Amino acid sequence: MKLVATACCVGILFALGACSRSKEPTVSEATPPPQPAQKTVFDTQLKALDKAKAVQGVVDQQKADADRKLKEQEGGGG
Repeated sequence: MKLVATACCVGILFALGACSRSKEPTVSEATPPPQPAQKTVFDTQLKALDKAKAVQGVVDQQKADADRKLKEQEGGGG
């Protein structure tokens, strides 16, 4: 009997806990608008790093094209 009473109390507490919030805040209420980016001493270095990554992508593509052409010339084809 004690177990049944405890289980009922726990069930009631869970039911009340699930109903405690009236509504979720909207996105505009929950998070403030993002701040504009501030200049830092690392901006020039980050730009250079991004540029280097872009150049590396071009170089990798050129290497892949050259490797493919070389295989075709060898007659391997694949």
